[in-house]
Amino acid sequence: MTQVLMFATVISPFVAGVLEVVKRSTSLRKNYIPLIAFVIGMGVGAFAFPFTDMNIALRLWAGAGAGLSATGLFELVQKRDGYTTTFKEE
Repeated sequence: MTQVLMFATVISPFVAGVLEVVKRSTSLRKNYIPLIAFVIGMGVGAFAFPFTDMNIALRLWAGAGAGLSATGLFELVQKRDGYTTTFKEE
């Protein structure tokens, strides 16, 4: 478990960075951000196989934890309306 937590700590900044790029480049509902962070975290954890000898299940758990920490667990239950980016109609 310690190895999973340490790995989640290492990949968490990468997950937060990818999530920020997604938020700024697309228009998506704000209440989907934690779910997207969760999926991005699992993806980063799965594709980090060259950097660790952990099996896929442990890397997915670490990625899920990193994704949840990237948005904050409180945002999972908080109701949020609106979009991340509003595009002006021309």
